[in-house]
Amino acid sequence: MPRPREFDEDRVVLAIRDEFWDKGYAATSMDDLLRVSGLGKGSLYGAFGDKRSLFLRVLRDYDDANLRMLRERLASAERGIDVVREFVLGPAGDPTGAAARRGCLLANTNAELAVSTPDVAAEARRTYEGVTAVLAAALERAQREGDLDPGVDAGTVAGTVLATQLGIVALGRTGMDPGTLGATARSALARLLPAAP
Repeated sequence: MPRPREFDEDRVVLAIRDEFWDKGYAATSMDDLLRVSGLGKGSLYGAFGDKRSLFLRVLRDYDDANLRMLRERLASAERGIDVVREFVLGPAGDPTGAAARRGCLLANTNAELAVSTPDVAAEARRTYEGVTAVLAAALERAQREGDLDPGVDAGTVAGTVLATQLGIVALGRTGMDPGTLGATARSALARLLPAAP
């Protein structure tokens, strides 16, 4: 009978996620992961496998949590249009700029690894398809609620909203002034979301 794990798996996964998020995949060593997890090599490998397996696990957990939060936000939102606006403005929401400089774990990973790592590219596609579907549902709801031109193709605009948000994330990583970043996001939204006539 296997021995029960003697560590808090959720705490370990979050610590490892943050290390990858702050440093990137290539710059994070196994020694870094052992340090932040507090585990020995045998325990870490036994619980999670090698560095690549561990990284894919934390990336999927991160993506699933963000998709779940976006769906829950749409379910609880007073208006569908609010979800879309918050999604685009979110990366510029920290007045210190620290969150923008850190970026998004998936976007950072996609930039670092998608070309060379098919598993990462597939995970990014899966997640971005899920996000686009939620955004399309929010836009369709905005049309029903009279907040968005009914002639707009919600699916196409949802993809454009995602691309815009990823652009805001990329600009935030450069250290762009938070005020400029927010103004850019608001300008993009004004063009992406024409009001109902």
